[in-house]
Amino acid sequence: MIPDPPSDGTPLFQWRQRVYWEDTDAGGVVYYANYLKFLERARTEWLRSLGYDQNALAQGEGVVFVVRSVNIDFMRPARLDDEIVASIATAAAGASVVLLRQYIERENERIVCADVKLACVRIATFQPTRIPLYLRPIFDNQKN
Repeated sequence: MIPDPPSDGTPLFQWRQRVYWEDTDAGGVVYYANYLKFLERARTEWLRSLGYDQNALAQGEGVVFVVRSVNIDFMRPARLDDEIVASIATAAAGASVVLLRQYIERENERIVCADVKLACVRIATFQPTRIPLYLRPIFDNQKN
């Protein structure tokens, strides 16, 4: 189960991004699939901000995190040239699964909410594997 955000509303991490032409459809509105890219970038930058490089994880441990499922609610559109903020609100982990609640906001208005389930898998087989022990604290410390 995805944990609820902290009661004070403070996200674990935020990543500011600008909406470019390449992100939009012919009407200048962000194409729905591109919200997943914004969320992915926030997850990558969150791990990087904590000192973990996903490429090093792949090469050193032979594992990667893959999206297992996403439940996403599109509440308002983002448009060309908007500055948006993709946030990670909460994180929790099982043995091989990470659960995240993520948001995208524009000018303090929530426009997207997503519950994301990531699986830790071995690159060679794409079979689930335990999250490396040294990564556990970043998820365990995020539980409410």
